[in-house]
Amino acid sequence: MSFPRVAFLGLGIMGGGMARRLLGAGFPLTVYNRSPARAAELAAAGARVGATPRAAADGAEIVFSMVADDVASREIWLGADGVLADIAPGAVLVECSTLTVAWVTELAQAAAARGGELVDAPVTGSKVAAAAGELNFLVGGSAAALERIRPALAAMSRSIKHLGPAGSGARVKLVNNFVCGVQVAALAEALAWIECSGLDRAAALAVLTEGAPGSPLVKQLATRMTAPDYTPNFLLRLMTKDLGYAISEAALQGRTLVTASAALERFRAAVAAGNGEQDMAAVIEPLRKTRE
Repeated sequence: MSFPRVAFLGLGIMGGGMARRLLGAGFPLTVYNRSPARAAELAAAGARVGATPRAAADGAEIVFSMVADDVASREIWLGADGVLADIAPGAVLVECSTLTVAWVTELAQAAAARGGELVDAPVTGSKVAAAAGELNFLVGGSAAALERIRPALAAMSRSIKHLGPAGSGARVKLVNNFVCGVQVAALAEALAWIECSGLDRAAALAVLTEGAPGSPLVKQLATRMTAPDYTPNFLLRLMTKDLGYAISEAALQGRTLVTASAALERFRAAVAAGNGEQDMAAVIEPLRKTRE
């Protein structure tokens, strides 16, 4: 079987595991990361390393990006050494980051103007899922482009959901992270309340995790909050960013996300307290230090 040449840009908590899955599946892979040390780890496993996004994407048929936000994505694609300065004709650009719909729409237009095609394919799943190839891809783009990249997505995922034209994946991802962020903030408040109430914490928390509120996310985060273990699976500052993006996106459709705004206050307080580079479970820490 002949594999297309792939470039992967952004080797953070999620991107590093995703790139390793592609490499392990046999895709000829070139990588780029702003911090060279992470690219060096992939080079040791057999990947080529590009000095810039443009160099990494040179000649690639599929180019993936997994970065923090709109600003980082814009630099990857449209910066002075960005991918779109020189892409292979017909290349498919796959943006896996959690971004605003407005930027994804602009990027799709920029890609088309340069002879490429954008697929927005953000993911659900954690660092562990990325390393295991168990991510869920939320895809926006043409059916034809999806079929071209499907083998690469399959190497990194357990499910691939085509949600509509470009921008659809980005919008659904913001809806998803809005719901997740609200759950995490509510759990933090509930657990802090339990801890200062004199209740048996384990017994009280079991009622939540084993009952109706016990979503997979609540169960996972309850374990991390009680340990406590804030080794990053999903950075707290990135959930803060995602809630802000979700609130702004909903407002464009005339919707006010009241619960997202309340959750965002909790996450911003945790960033201000110095927990931004920890796992989002650390949103509970400011609550443990204060009583309202």
